[in-house]
Amino acid sequence: MNAGHCLGPCSFLTEEITMSRRCEITGKGVLTGNNVSHANNKSRRRFLPNLQEVSVLSEILGASVPMRVSTRGLRTIEHNGGLDSFLLDTPNRNLTVEALVIKRRIKRAQAKKQAAVAA
Repeated sequence: MNAGHCLGPCSFLTEEITMSRRCEITGKGVLTGNNVSHANNKSRRRFLPNLQEVSVLSEILGASVPMRVSTRGLRTIEHNGGLDSFLLDTPNRNLTVEALVIKRRIKRAQAKKQAAVAA
């Protein structure tokens, strides 16, 4: 049993939410390497991705979707014509779990709109 963690109804108050440093679109994450000094001394360091908290507009959902993406991921979305077209055109095996959840929401909303038009 973890010390300091309540397992009862107040557990949501003490639970820490850790966010990974990973892009939800490209999957880019933290890399490691060395800082090399002029004297060629090496010390370990981390190369962090340039992650931004953005709200990307989904035209099919009619709302903005909050995401944590790298600047490269933003460029990828814009290059492919927006969030909806990027997610719908990209195979599931190339998407992260978070992106798949959004893709399913978009497909559901798209099917609902098409059913409303057909009826």
